[in-house]
Amino acid sequence: MKTNEVKEALGTGVVIEGIQSMSGADSIEPDHMGRGRVPSQGYIPKAIKVDPALQRQVDELLFHQAALLDNKAWGEWGKLFSDDGVYWMPSTPTQTDWRREASIFAEDRLLMEVRMSRLLHPNAWSQAAQWGTNHIVGNIVIEAASDTSIEVYSRFQMMEMRRDNIRHFGGSYRHTLVKQGPDLKIKLQRVDMTNGQAAYDYVLQAWV
Repeated sequence: MKTNEVKEALGTGVVIEGIQSMSGADSIEPDHMGRGRVPSQGYIPKAIKVDPALQRQVDELLFHQAALLDNKAWGEWGKLFSDDGVYWMPSTPTQTDWRREASIFAEDRLLMEVRMSRLLHPNAWSQAAQWGTNHIVGNIVIEAASDTSIEVYSRFQMMEMRRDNIRHFGGSYRHTLVKQGPDLKIKLQRVDMTNGQAAYDYVLQAWV
């Protein structure tokens, strides 16, 4: 590893040592912002007319994603993202950049794998018995579609149960999907919480 190869990670002021394989946070480039540059405050989605088969494929992807999360199938969930995919929750609805502004979290595939390993550890306290989630995804709108990518807006509600404690989360998703053969992969998933400024307990033990 060359000491003079330093790259900025997802967090401001955080650096990682660059390696030739360009893996993990080192692979993030400005053109991966996608929908990240569009703030959610005052945002109203605008649907376009698309082939019903495409709408159904997008719906099924988002519903499948929710089902994987609720069944703690995090490995399969991670495979829904492209190799350069990013999962991002801004701290404010006006945020447009995860590299220069503090976020609740911003994870590339490497950081997702780190969190999966932590959640799957036998001593992970957040995964104690009687812990689970229930996601509802709806209002799915395709806003743009090309031969290579699709922009999608949707709304979500999530209930988290840990023993006798129940928490509710709600907000909007904005996905940038890319076409890989017959499949769709997530290049960017932006999650805007209705109350992103709330005091969260170890911010979301799993994924929203």
